[in-house]
Amino acid sequence: MKNVKLTISYDGTNFSGWQIQPNTRTVQGEIEKALQKIMKKEIRINGSGRTDAGVHALGQVANFKADFTIPVNKIAVALNSILSEDIVIKDAEEVDEDFHARYSVKKKKYIYKIYNDKIKNPIYRNYSYFFNRAIDINKLIESSKYFIGKHDFKGFMSSGSYVKDTVRVIYSIDIKKEGKFINLEYTGNGFLYNMVRIITGTLLDVNIGKIDINRLDEIIKSKDRKNAGHTAPPQGLYLAEVYY
Repeated sequence: MKNVKLTISYDGTNFSGWQIQPNTRTVQGEIEKALQKIMKKEIRINGSGRTDAGVHALGQVANFKADFTIPVNKIAVALNSILSEDIVIKDAEEVDEDFHARYSVKKKKYIYKIYNDKIKNPIYRNYSYFFNRAIDINKLIESSKYFIGKHDFKGFMSSGSYVKDTVRVIYSIDIKKEGKFINLEYTGNGFLYNMVRIITGTLLDVNIGKIDINRLDEIIKSKDRKNAGHTAPPQGLYLAEVYY
């Protein structure tokens, strides 16, 4: 029995998210179908976490355990020959028996892309959040500092998640302007359902004066979703890297 770790990149535009679901196209479902063709048996994979419909990945990680004869270093090539062009297996490697893509995670990095201009660019409509209000990059950076560290982020989680522990640690939020794009890079020990998107929406609401920056500490401590900002749309979000 071998334990194989897959590193995966995908364009989430035409998927109903990562998690396998009946009668709909998902990333997990497509990879499992491809594995079944290669291995001649049903294979179940464990993802490092779920991504929603429209969310992209540069470095999603999954693992599976199975007995097979194909060399591990040929698995990525074999899968990529079957998978559609919006999923790429970047790497496949054999790992220790106790490795689990979800439970072995130490930290994750997400990138959120904002396209800031007065007029939409159709090229980027599926890969960024079009935001046509002026953004003060320094105010964005200053606001982000309130979220660094260990907090109970219950107020920054969408309904539909039933996790008991809502305390997470954000190690850094790096914000950079590149032309008309503003990229927010979040690194933390874990993220709640829609947490990155809600924090991003909150930072933008502070930027346009909808939320007072001096209330951010109070809003975080309130643990009430109604006090936080809007949920930024999925197409600007990328799962960049998973650390073990």
